[in-house]
Amino acid sequence: MTAPTARARPRSSAELIRAESTALAHNYHPLPVVVSHAEGVWVRDVEGRRYLDMLAGYSALNFGHRHPALVEAAHRQLDQLTLTSRAFHNDRLAGFAENLAALTGFAMTLPMNTGAEAVESGIKVARKWAYDVKGVAPDRATIVVAADNFHGRTTTVVGFSTDPVAREGFGPFAPGFRVVPYNDLPALREAVDETTAAVLLEPVQGEAGVIIPDEGYLAGVRAVTRDAGALFIADEIQSGLGRTGTTLAVEHERVVPDMVLLGKALGGGIVPVSAVVAGRDVLGVLGPGQHGSTFGGNPLAAAVGTAVTELLRTGEFQRRAAELGRVLDAGLTALTGRGVLAHRCRGLWAGVDIDPALGTGREISERLMSEGVLVKDTHGSTIRLAPPLTITRDELVWALDRLAAVLSA
Repeated sequence: MTAPTARARPRSSAELIRAESTALAHNYHPLPVVVSHAEGVWVRDVEGRRYLDMLAGYSALNFGHRHPALVEAAHRQLDQLTLTSRAFHNDRLAGFAENLAALTGFAMTLPMNTGAEAVESGIKVARKWAYDVKGVAPDRATIVVAADNFHGRTTTVVGFSTDPVAREGFGPFAPGFRVVPYNDLPALREAVDETTAAVLLEPVQGEAGVIIPDEGYLAGVRAVTRDAGALFIADEIQSGLGRTGTTLAVEHERVVPDMVLLGKALGGGIVPVSAVVAGRDVLGVLGPGQHGSTFGGNPLAAAVGTAVTELLRTGEFQRRAAELGRVLDAGLTALTGRGVLAHRCRGLWAGVDIDPALGTGREISERLMSEGVLVKDTHGSTIRLAPPLTITRDELVWALDRLAAVLSA
């Protein structure tokens, strides 16, 4: 008789981190926490320690970890159909597109998977539109983008990044992009000409440190693009779907772009789902075979994405983000001069500039981790706060108290 195989002993956080360093490419530098379970706004590591998640997967977890409605939608779809490819129709995709149109006000959807794919797709559509509709000479279309942008990690996108870490060692890069300072309308006007297919901007620059433009900037961008006969593309992959207190961040200025890029929260933290949404006059330029994705619009993604739109349909999460955003803003204002140099807050999303004398952003993040709060640094001594929109007021205040304790230690 064969002796029973002993169950492997669960590995500790330190052991798992060491194993990752050997087996994985070192393209990330995570905080030294190994999450094994999560629910709502709380996560637990392999040793059982609990942490309040104040990052929410860079807004991919706007509805918290394992939201019951999203998990139920995924489970139900797993029992029926997960993938057909777009070679065939599936019974979930039409409803997803209809719901997204009702939520955003844009008639057509181009479903993709990741945020970077949505950006690449938006660029392709804008160029095709420029040639077919605007009449730009072949291969002469340009797209104007903003400095300090973050639109993804593909070679096209990093080619117009101004972050040397993102760019260096990955060239040569695709031509056709003009970079202007963010929040600078005169520079934008100067860059736009008859070859401009589109202006591509984040309504709030997330990776740069939650940079909020001046009031009137987005409306000015809309006016410049309209006058030039160019498209305005809003990258709402992080800022959209409730994060800033409105369904889309452009709503703060009552601006309607020609195209919106969505992702992250659209998949509910369960599956990668992204989308380009626009009017028929824009997305209608695509014909069969000109763009595609094997997994884009798959039934599982469509089922979860539909459930996400249902959660947002009532406006509850948008209202929560706006109301709790005021609590977040007030809490950070109270810490100004007590370790916080400045902060920028829009809805439940904040960039917090810590006094460099107290530590780098990474060091502050590690100290907060030891207090049971997970955040992520960005450049220098700036940290980002973006909790799930399901967080309670008491939980948010507790996190701010932990930040105060770290800054005063």
